[in-house]
Amino acid sequence: MKHFDLGSILIIMITFVLFVAALFFTGFTHDLLLEAGVFLVSVKLIIMAYKNSISNEKIELELKEIKELIVQNKDRI
Repeated sequence: MKHFDLGSILIIMITFVLFVAALFFTGFTHDLLLEAGVFLVSVKLIIMAYKNSISNEKIELELKEIKELIVQNKDRI
């Protein structure tokens, strides 16, 4: 859960609550498809942010390794 910040979790919860409320008030109508679409877009954006966070950590690790190699090569010269 370290990649999910409080804002992402709140957005998921609020969107889900609104989706359930729309389901309760509108029933199984055409509007349900619209609400489901909004919910899925929110989830997709949060998943993309999660994947981006993991990718950023990998890039930072690789940059750190490169920096260490540069420092080691400077010491040799």
